[in-house]
Amino acid sequence: MANKLSKQIVIYALLLALSAVFISPFMWMLSTSLKHESRIFPRPGEPPQWIPTTARVDAEGRPIVSYEGKRGIDLGRDETGRHTLLIDGETTAAWTEEFDVLQRVGLHWQNYAQAFQMMNFLRNLRNTLFVCVTVVLGTLVSCSLVAYSFARIPWRGRNVAFVMVLATMMLPYQVALIPLFAMYRELGWVGTFKPLIVPAFFGTPFYIFLLRQFFLGVPQDLSASARIDGCNEFGIYFFIILPLSKPALATTALFMFLFQWADFLNPLVYLQDDRQYTLAIALQQFQSQHESAWGPLMAMSTVITIPIIVLFFLTQRTFIQGITMTGLKG
Repeated sequence: MANKLSKQIVIYALLLALSAVFISPFMWMLSTSLKHESRIFPRPGEPPQWIPTTARVDAEGRPIVSYEGKRGIDLGRDETGRHTLLIDGETTAAWTEEFDVLQRVGLHWQNYAQAFQMMNFLRNLRNTLFVCVTVVLGTLVSCSLVAYSFARIPWRGRNVAFVMVLATMMLPYQVALIPLFAMYRELGWVGTFKPLIVPAFFGTPFYIFLLRQFFLGVPQDLSASARIDGCNEFGIYFFIILPLSKPALATTALFMFLFQWADFLNPLVYLQDDRQYTLAIALQQFQSQHESAWGPLMAMSTVITIPIIVLFFLTQRTFIQGITMTGLKG
């Protein structure tokens, strides 16, 4: 009994340690998004600061600073980028590294306000949701139809065709990127959402395989009974197989949504107008345009990441059930 308890303690400790390693980048990003800019990078000889702090301010909301051993007020930046400091009734100009902003433990929400001012978040979010939702719908329709054909309808050459579909998974996407770009350019699709959306309506090999394996677990007796009652193949697919395959369909939708939400390569290649940019491209543009704005950058990265985490936790049970592909029970 003692040995079993000791093993469980060791296993849980190991899992907690691994969990801490994997979650630490996200926690650092979250902590950085809530820090004052002067505390984002540790000073020489100081350890990294995990607990967020914000600037101490006076009655008028101006940051209190320490400059050459004296306390003063930061009045803001001038046209040269230096800060104007009010020290003992006199103003002086100083660079950021020449003075220290006094801190207190707290959340520096100004990073989020600045991030939304610097980036057209709602427009980029609308573009991302449009692409994600459309691609998910196209994938569910096309892949479920093809998977039903491979799993439930006997026809000559079915297994050979299925192997050929799986073989396309062995081809790296980067190999086909240039031919695809040339084809879409000839069609006049470059600069539109079509190269991102239309391929989803022609099936994706991995999701075809995933749904086929789940469909195989549904008893054939249900299909036979439906045929006896006069139901055709499309009716069996729509009214019997799909309702019983909700876990697999939800898993497919979640996988595809996560991929499209974080997809950077395809929008970078095919989108040319910044009004069409998705969140992934907009975040990269934000970084290139505001290299020193680490607080707002981490704030926007957190905003983009949190919806995916929430979505996964809300669908975790269905996701795991779909992955295990248990089929029908009882």
